[in-house]
Amino acid sequence: MGTVIMHNVVSLDGFIADDNDDVGPLHDWYFNGDTPITPDRDEGFDHSGSGAGFKVSRASADYVRTMWASIGTIIMGRNLFDLVNGWEGSPPAGDHVVVVSHRPKPEGWHPEASYHFVDDVKSAVAKARDLAGNRTVAVNAGEVGTQIFTAGLIDEVAMDVVPVVFGSGKRYFTDTTTHHHLQSPHLVIQGDGVLHLRFKPHP
Repeated sequence: MGTVIMHNVVSLDGFIADDNDDVGPLHDWYFNGDTPITPDRDEGFDHSGSGAGFKVSRASADYVRTMWASIGTIIMGRNLFDLVNGWEGSPPAGDHVVVVSHRPKPEGWHPEASYHFVDDVKSAVAKARDLAGNRTVAVNAGEVGTQIFTAGLIDEVAMDVVPVVFGSGKRYFTDTTTHHHLQSPHLVIQGDGVLHLRFKPHP
């Protein structure tokens, strides 16, 4: 089985978007360097509409390339699916997407895309692992990610920390009922305008 990683770009005070689901400056580091991440797919990753593609620092490029290449399946919530319209059936990494939702896939929506809608997080992780095989399952942070984390189904927590304070918005970790202690970060990479961190839960 592949590793299940909860991941997102996050502000210093723990937000992944503002109250209106706008990421604001959180993604600026994707465009502040001179090294393309994956030149053959940059157009697909560029949600700015400029078509310029992602260019980051060399340190960030090496890290992000390896991470994206490892992903087999993405798990996302219905809110993000609706916001980005499921990336029009072409996920930014991996070959499959599992959407946690009580509503089915929109009728007629990209029937060719490997998108699977399930109504609980345990079933989502099981389906995602089956689809990913030995590759990584990437879980978007937020409400669904927190549910999977508190269920003990996350193997690693990955954060791309950006030096900005939001003050309010959508949190990386939403409401949790207990404290959770993670090990010291086993990966720390300083990019330009971003710090890449990876943590493992205590056994």
